[in-house]
Amino acid sequence: MDIVIKNCKLIDKTGEYFIGIEDGKITDISKQPLKASEVIDIKSNYLLPGFIDPHVHFRDPGLTQKETFKTGSLSAANGGFTTVFDMPNTVPKTNTYKALKEKIKIAESKSAVNFELLAGTNSLDEMEKMMELKPIAFKIFMDLESDESLENIFNDLSLLKQTGKYNGLVATHCEKKSIVEEETEKLKQKDENEAIDYSYARPAISEDESVKQAIELAKKNDLSLHICHLSSNKSLTLAKDASKTQAVSWEFTPHHLLLDNSSFDTYGTFIKTNPPLREIQDSVRITDLDETSIIGTDHAPHTLEDKQKGVWNSSPGIPNLETVVPLLLTEVNKGNINLNIIPKILSQNAAEVYGLENKGEIAVGKDADLTVIDLKREGVFNIEEFETKAEYSPFDGEKYIGMPVMTIVNGKTVMDKI
Repeated sequence: MDIVIKNCKLIDKTGEYFIGIEDGKITDISKQPLKASEVIDIKSNYLLPGFIDPHVHFRDPGLTQKETFKTGSLSAANGGFTTVFDMPNTVPKTNTYKALKEKIKIAESKSAVNFELLAGTNSLDEMEKMMELKPIAFKIFMDLESDESLENIFNDLSLLKQTGKYNGLVATHCEKKSIVEEETEKLKQKDENEAIDYSYARPAISEDESVKQAIELAKKNDLSLHICHLSSNKSLTLAKDASKTQAVSWEFTPHHLLLDNSSFDTYGTFIKTNPPLREIQDSVRITDLDETSIIGTDHAPHTLEDKQKGVWNSSPGIPNLETVVPLLLTEVNKGNINLNIIPKILSQNAAEVYGLENKGEIAVGKDADLTVIDLKREGVFNIEEFETKAEYSPFDGEKYIGMPVMTIVNGKTVMDKI
């Protein structure tokens, strides 16, 4: 074999294991020693299936002063992620065959980890052309579309599915445009706005109504629905209820699980994001995580200048790739979540929803995408040590217990802090 990883703890097994890797695939899992040309000793730490982030914004092309596919993918590797899904709101938007082909070329030349690309919606003809390039799903920013437009988009995706080229999976940013516009206009009438006003301008009801609409449109058009960055507890109830009778999944961000809108008083516009942090009574919490959950970081870096342009003009987005795993492992160490769900919420469930058959678990024949975690490694987040171009984080300076210490992509070590 090419590589053997030894002294591995596995989440669902007792004792320690040897993992054999050849040609980027897992070829053996054994309690008995294995031989290889290279041996990696992970020193009795836990080996997990490589983490998958189904929601990143690498800003490449067009906004590379904020992030590039190189810096973003290095940030992913540093955070323990072996696969990322990049969103289509770059410049130009990734909603044409030409733009999608160009972004694939950029990612192939720069990425340190595996990547998949979501495509933006367009005319049925253009979306059919894009399917030749195999985007992993289509993304709809519902906060930018009218009700009539959404009806047409979902209908076109249904027609595209009928061609047999598209699996019918659509990812949605759920906030209702009309409510956001109305509430924003009201708040702008104030003599002076505070940063927290942004959370009231895009209230929980705008997400709840949009989630309800997305569920109905997906059902009507026989599409599978993935709800991005779900942040409202009522929306979570709607999604859970719908998932009993149709294909509905959702993801949580670390900032929506761990913060609420009172954080605006501390961080101001640095924690502005869409959807915004919720009032505590409306928010999702860390206790909402279970073995069916998915974590999507919505890693969305900006320059410091972009984040300091006032309540309405500051750019929305928080970088999360290098903080999320230590944050979750800290919650494990606190006893707030079970270690057993970590491989599910950070890898397996996203692989299943998005159809990545060779990823998401440690098994013979699967891709050798692997993440090593040290549950006892302690430290303090320091944004200056991160790979992302972003120079801000609401978690900067916070203590953590537990972190990723090695990232292996297709059998190749891309991060090693053991």
